[in-house]
Amino acid sequence: MRDVTGLRRDRDGLTAVIEFLSAFTLFLMILTAFLALAQMQMGSNDPYLDRLDRSAVLGLDRLVADEGWFVPIVDGEVDVANGTSAWHEQSAEALHEGRVRAGLVVDGKLDEARLAGLGKVTEQGFAAGLGLDASFEVHLRIDLLDANGSTLETVFDGGTTRIGAETSSRATRLVVGDGTLYRVSMEVHDGGRASSILQVTEVHPHPDNGGPEWFEMHNPEGFAVRLLGWSFHVIDGRDTTDHLMLDGLITGGGVAVFTGDATSQDSGNATQVYDLGIVGLLGVGQIDVLPDDKGELRVDYTDPTTSLPATRQAVLWGGATGHFLTSGDGLTWNGTDLRDMGDWTVNSTPTPGSWTPAIAA
Repeated sequence: MRDVTGLRRDRDGLTAVIEFLSAFTLFLMILTAFLALAQMQMGSNDPYLDRLDRSAVLGLDRLVADEGWFVPIVDGEVDVANGTSAWHEQSAEALHEGRVRAGLVVDGKLDEARLAGLGKVTEQGFAAGLGLDASFEVHLRIDLLDANGSTLETVFDGGTTRIGAETSSRATRLVVGDGTLYRVSMEVHDGGRASSILQVTEVHPHPDNGGPEWFEMHNPEGFAVRLLGWSFHVIDGRDTTDHLMLDGLITGGGVAVFTGDATSQDSGNATQVYDLGIVGLLGVGQIDVLPDDKGELRVDYTDPTTSLPATRQAVLWGGATGHFLTSGDGLTWNGTDLRDMGDWTVNSTPTPGSWTPAIAA
């Protein structure tokens, strides 16, 4: 048998080892907590990428979990009592002013009415409703699939592209429809290039019978696009008339008509109508703002994050353009190169709110 001194020495050594391991474990726990709070990387996991991954997965889960919910805002207060799951039946303006969490699934199936309703939601409202971080951008694509899982048609495509983003994360789900199958893909970025590409597609500076001057804009985006930051400039060679939009929106895939008099304007199938006669940008009757013989309508966009305006489009007529307008004539874009006036034609039959490209844009 070993003597008492040897046993005491072994016991003291084992105690020292246990104390060392306990202290080292505590140190690792404190270090891990510190790195997590500081959003620093330790090992193969990147906390920042984990946030993107969670945002994409949780956002998509909420989108396809149920039918969604809408809460109106009345006099600056949230009207919870009048909240409804029929968010898709609200107007685009109401959805923008209120709080909406888009949901696409009813009784386990993707609802086509709610799918169509996505066009009335702005990208910012969509992302906020799903609980995404305000610093993140989102892109949503929904494809209709055949029996083999191949894409038959893209039924929705909208949001910020990943061009310019440093990192992104994508989540995908297959969702059953009414006898159909959809693939829903949501991509979350840490920035990216905003899509704000509204298009002036028809201009009528010389209306018949004293009617209002007007032009229309098409939104090729899947989501609704806010008009905040968009400005219009009428140039007639002698003077320039300007107007900066501070509110309003155009629904996804929609066409908005901007007119000199909303009460007498034929809006056709327009999704929105905006009266710019009250701000002096467009005329009606004897008030002639858009010049009939030679003029230009320029469209600028100012990114709210930079405050730097950029010209997005200019429509010209008269002079060297070869587009000479008589009473009742206007200009219509054919859907090819937006900046090339050679792709515009003189049109004596106005179609406000019903633009259809001759060639797909």
